[in-house]
Amino acid sequence: MPDPTGTAPWFERHGGMKIDWDRRTCARRGHVTYAPDDPRLRVRLHARTALGDVWRCLRCGDFVLGEPHGTGPADDAPLVPRGKVLRDLFILRFLAVERAVRGVFIVLVAVAVWRFSNSQDAVRRLFNEYLDVFRPVFRHFHYDLDHSPVVGTIQKAFGYRHSTLLLVAGLLLVYALIELVEAVGLWYAKRWAEYLTVVATAAFLPLEIYELTEHISALKITTLVLNILAVLYIALAKRLFGLRGGRKAFDEERHSASLIEVEESAGLVVTS
Repeated sequence: MPDPTGTAPWFERHGGMKIDWDRRTCARRGHVTYAPDDPRLRVRLHARTALGDVWRCLRCGDFVLGEPHGTGPADDAPLVPRGKVLRDLFILRFLAVERAVRGVFIVLVAVAVWRFSNSQDAVRRLFNEYLDVFRPVFRHFHYDLDHSPVVGTIQKAFGYRHSTLLLVAGLLLVYALIELVEAVGLWYAKRWAEYLTVVATAAFLPLEIYELTEHISALKITTLVLNILAVLYIALAKRLFGLRGGRKAFDEERHSASLIEVEESAGLVVTS
């Protein structure tokens, strides 16, 4: 069935392999069962077999042998992510890992800049010594190190003032902190983290575009495309900034995916 929201992955919307996110997750984490007090709802989630009682998993819908993991009022049943909600959670956690890796890398760069600022003269002398050693080797392969863009950038860095390098290190640490906070929030699917990710990522897009005008590389293009896709996906799929019905529609979609509510609605229709 085509996705009416248009937020499903491209390969699913164009007839490609459809991933069963519910069973995939249950295979990794195990099933989640619950016995509601309401007899009309209880009978829709329970069955008796020759091997014993079975209960429907709240995530994948399969019947599971054994006692339920919980019991009580239907309103107290755990809201287990399933279907599209579960797929969105998987994508958010992928983005969380990407943010965490990027944050750690930026922290390492900030530390390197800070250490460089404290031993700038020593590093300059060491760099020049190695440059003298490798200059004849690269000349043999018809490569002029003295006119290399990389070497020029490094030599330009040696001219930066100590205070400037400390400022750069501080800004890098702030940027890294934002990335790590995004990673934690996205991993736990916090709505504030989704807003933070969209705003922070969109704020840096003009800088990434400007960097492409200075120097084009496959890594920069890939990073820019991924960030644009991340902003569009999170904003649309999570209905941020009032898009596609906003928070109210998002909450209704999340709860409508609950197996408890699906079966409760079906049960009320049958008994009416």
